[in-house]
Amino acid sequence: MEKNLWKHIERVRAQSPLVHNITNFVVMNNTANALLAVGASPIMAHAHSEVQDMTSICQSLVVNIGTLDEYWVKSMLLAAEKAHQLNKPWILDPVGAGATSYRNHTISALLGYKPTVIRGNASEIMALAKDNTTPTKGVDSTAESNEAIVAAKMIANEYETLVCISGKTDIVVGKDTLVYIDNGDALMTKVTGLGCSSTAVIGAFIAVIEDKAEAVTAAMALFSIVGELAAKQSVGPGSLQMQLLDKLHNITQEEFLQTLKISSNG
Repeated sequence: MEKNLWKHIERVRAQSPLVHNITNFVVMNNTANALLAVGASPIMAHAHSEVQDMTSICQSLVVNIGTLDEYWVKSMLLAAEKAHQLNKPWILDPVGAGATSYRNHTISALLGYKPTVIRGNASEIMALAKDNTTPTKGVDSTAESNEAIVAAKMIANEYETLVCISGKTDIVVGKDTLVYIDNGDALMTKVTGLGCSSTAVIGAFIAVIEDKAEAVTAAMALFSIVGELAAKQSVGPGSLQMQLLDKLHNITQEEFLQTLKISSNG
């Protein structure tokens, strides 16, 4: 798989997929810049009158529920419905799953449109699997990623999807997939929206790569490696944001392959 991952990164750069994002107010600028840096083209549209048309012309859809309100929830459902109807790849980021009943109800409705990928931290993934023994602390996880593997497998089987558990170790879980990515840096947790940005980057990769498990793995490996390399050149969260975007744009094959720490049980 390792040899394919860099080819997937190059393919995203070459094909520049159009990615429709309905994401949260906090991270909109960050995610758009991350998509541009990897070579994709972001669209941020949520008007009810155009959201389905926009989903139709884009190659993938990203839905992030971080800052919910009734208007945006309808936008998300309209877009997810259209993506499902067109068999177009889309990713759900269930930010804060388990925190409120409104959030949980929204997630349940979105899951009905069978996302291609679900990416969340361990607490969010466990909440989706109705494991309420581990509470959500706002949008932060109170559990380690490996604690959510059983929950992720349940979700992957029930919704015929791939689940990406983000954390100190990123884990990609599918029916026949279990991949561990041990890259990244603790400083990444001090910058808001990096998880959301990785979701958007996954959206770009699933747009153009047929093997969705490899697409998710390549996207998460890229983002984690870039964070790890950027942290070495940063003095704090502010400079990390700048260095991370630059490295997303200019990372080399040699840097990627030499830094990659990946293992698989599937």
